[in-house]
Amino acid sequence: MDQLVKRIHTASGKQPADIVIKHAKVLDVYNLRLITGDVAISDGKFAGIGEYNGRKTIDAKNKILVPSLIDAHVHIESAMVPPSQFARAVLPHGVTAVVTDPHEIGNVLGAEGISFMIEDSEQIPLDVFFMLPSCVPSTPFENAGAVLTAKELKSFYSHPRVLGLAEVMDFPSVRNAEPSMIQKLLDALQNDKKIDGHAAGLTSDALNVYKSAGINTDHECVNAEEALERIQRGMYVLIREGSVAKNLEQLLPAINTHNARRFMFCTDDKHLDDLISEGSVDHNVRLAIKHGIDPYLAIQMASLNVAECYGLNKGAIAPGLDADFLLLNDLEEFDIHHVYHGGKLVAENGITPFEPTPLPPHDIRNTVHVPELNKETLTITLENKYANVIEVIPNQIVTKHLKLKVETNTDHNFIPSEENDLIKLAVIERHHDTGNIGLGIVKGLGVQTGAIATTVGHDSHNVIVAGTNDDDIITAVNTLRDIGGGLVVVNDGDIVGELALPIAGLLSKKDYQTVNQGLLKLDSALEKVGAPNHFNPFLTLSFLSLPVIPELKLTDMGLFDVTTFKHISIEE
Repeated sequence: MDQLVKRIHTASGKQPADIVIKHAKVLDVYNLRLITGDVAISDGKFAGIGEYNGRKTIDAKNKILVPSLIDAHVHIESAMVPPSQFARAVLPHGVTAVVTDPHEIGNVLGAEGISFMIEDSEQIPLDVFFMLPSCVPSTPFENAGAVLTAKELKSFYSHPRVLGLAEVMDFPSVRNAEPSMIQKLLDALQNDKKIDGHAAGLTSDALNVYKSAGINTDHECVNAEEALERIQRGMYVLIREGSVAKNLEQLLPAINTHNARRFMFCTDDKHLDDLISEGSVDHNVRLAIKHGIDPYLAIQMASLNVAECYGLNKGAIAPGLDADFLLLNDLEEFDIHHVYHGGKLVAENGITPFEPTPLPPHDIRNTVHVPELNKETLTITLENKYANVIEVIPNQIVTKHLKLKVETNTDHNFIPSEENDLIKLAVIERHHDTGNIGLGIVKGLGVQTGAIATTVGHDSHNVIVAGTNDDDIITAVNTLRDIGGGLVVVNDGDIVGELALPIAGLLSKKDYQTVNQGLLKLDSALEKVGAPNHFNPFLTLSFLSLPVIPELKLTDMGLFDVTTFKHISIEE
């Protein structure tokens, strides 16, 4: 009550503001124009635009004042650091709020993983809002570390930063109105929460099913036609630029003056080194401007549109909203000078002074349980030499399903081919000691020698390894077990690069700068095995086990045809 009265008195000029920003060009994201006037702030919220006096004055020196950015959909775990360290990476890029889905750690640790992410994001200058993982496991065709039921999810809805149900990936369960899925949808709707979609490759009829179920967003569009189909059905489209999936250029042609308010920006999955060097959704904004989108509109998509979609008290320079804003040196270049969260300076010229408290001890670090491997367990036998092969599409998480003649030895066993860029792929169950090992062949990953392996394998996060020979594959997997999970590069029996991620096999215990240096060293290690540098081999590898993205993937239970939603044999 006291804060409300104070804000009203500040707005009316009866008492001075806590902070007044003067001499700024203010972006009105509602009308898409620049205006002038003093901007008053009271208790971390905007109180008015006009003529004001304040206890503290910020001289903007004719800089451009715009709302700070909101990432509409991100898996923080993909940055391989907890939320508090993630904040240090994105605040200098003008991002003061994110809508995150912790389904990566949820797939490993269930409700305990969600609780960890919420706890670590308390009392930091980044507003971390949560959408609850809807599909853990993502399908019944793989083994995850946990199962999240509607009952377990429902208990989180009372938390003020939980906004709803995250990307619903299991379309067959929605279409068939399976009781477990219906209960999750119903709980979200009855709690007046939002529901995100995951409509990769869905037909128009399937979109009708999704929207009828209360699902309102999609971040999986790959062309303008798909985007327009979703907008036509009243959905929001999230334009993604991550480390692997990059859809912005393909989707921009769908945007016009009539439908722009239904578009938002997101990163989805972005590695820490890319966040630091390239940026978060500020990169989306710059790229959109570069490709002809009006700068005011691009900023609106990265702020107001997200806030209104998710019901956040943010997204504009307007009375009553949270005082989250940026001061820009240049609009066209989106050159960020200052970043403010709740009226407090949190980053300046690419640097944030924020340092989180150390992580509390948690018993969530012993999650890699893999069987002893030998060459026999990795053998792929092909009597007729023809195989179903996964082909990588650079900078995409979709793959192609190829049917190829491959090299075999006299025992009809597959032989990797550097010339044809065909190497062995394995997914090894690491949660429940099942002993499951799924085997396959991948084309286009570009690894010419040795092996690369990781415990980051969307969404169930089993061990996934690709290699040119069995010895290096075995060494890579054993190393992951020894370090508690992470990323490993092996060449001729030597471990030439590794990054330990002992928290659930997904997150580091170290600060974000140390992790970034580790990722840069991994880049050098990847060069030693001949991996390409025009796409991220590790992130690409991590999505080869995701059985909800077309066309062909590999789980711990075997090769999976996403178009028919069933496992198939390697041999064609």
